[in-house]
Amino acid sequence: MRIIGHVALNVFKESVRDKVLYNLVVFAVLLIAVSYLLGQLTAGQDVKIIKDLGLAAIATFGLLIAVFIGIGLVWKEVERRSIYSLLSKPIRRHEFVLGKYAGLGLTLLVNVAIMTVAFYAVLAYMNTQFPENVRAAWPAPATDPGMLRAVALVFVELLLVTAIALFFSTFSGPFLAAALTFGLWIIGHFNADLRNFEAVVDSRAAAYAARALYYVLPNFAAFDVKTQVVYALPVPASYVAMTALYGVVYIAMLLTGSVMIFARRDFK
Repeated sequence: MRIIGHVALNVFKESVRDKVLYNLVVFAVLLIAVSYLLGQLTAGQDVKIIKDLGLAAIATFGLLIAVFIGIGLVWKEVERRSIYSLLSKPIRRHEFVLGKYAGLGLTLLVNVAIMTVAFYAVLAYMNTQFPENVRAAWPAPATDPGMLRAVALVFVELLLVTAIALFFSTFSGPFLAAALTFGLWIIGHFNADLRNFEAVVDSRAAAYAARALYYVLPNFAAFDVKTQVVYALPVPASYVAMTALYGVVYIAMLLTGSVMIFARRDFK
C-alpha cells in the first residue's frame, strides 16, 4: 500500500502540473459562471438553467480529464522508456497500475470538488438576487444539497471511465484507447435501447446478442440523475448507494483485468 501511495502521489503531482488539466478546470469554472448570464435571458428559469449547465459542465470536463489523462497513465511511461527504470525498482506491476489509477482518482476528486464549490458559489450569489416570494416558488432552494447526490454519481462515473481508459491503455495506443473509451461511454448512455432491441428486430440471435451486451457493457445512464435533482425530483439514498456499488464492482473488475494484462506485457 505504501508503494501504491507513492505512485499515486507522483501521478497527482504530475497531473496538477499539466497545463491541459488547468485549462479544462478553468474553462469548466468559467462555464459555470457564464451559466449565470445565460440564466438571465430566460425569465423564471434562471436557477434551473444554472443548475443544469453547472452539473453538465462538471460531468463533461471531468470526462475529458478522465479520458485524456487516463489513457496516458501507462502509455507515457512506455513512450518515454521510463517504464524500464520504474520496473527495475522494488515495485510490482500491480502496484504500478493501481498507484496510477489512485493518483488520477485523487486528481479527479480535487477537480470535481473545485468545480462543485464554484457551482454552489454561483448559485449562492443567484439566491441573493431574488426576493423571498420568488425563491419560495422554486421547487428547491438554489443551493439545494440534494444536488450533491448527482455530483457524487458523476464522480463515480468518472472513476469508472478512468478505469476503462486505463484498461485500454494497457494494450493499445492513446488514440485507439481514447476512441474505445469514448465509444463505450456513448454506448453506455444508450444501454437501455439494447435491452429493448428485440422489439425492433426480427432476428432472435441479434436480440439475444443485444441483451447480452446490455448486461456486459457499463450502464452509464444509471449515473445520470441531473434532471431529477434540477427539478427537485426524489433521488433515494438507496439508489445512489446501489448505483455507486455497481460502479465500484465494475471498476474492480476492470482494474483486475488491467493488472492481469500489464503483468503479462513484455517491454523488451
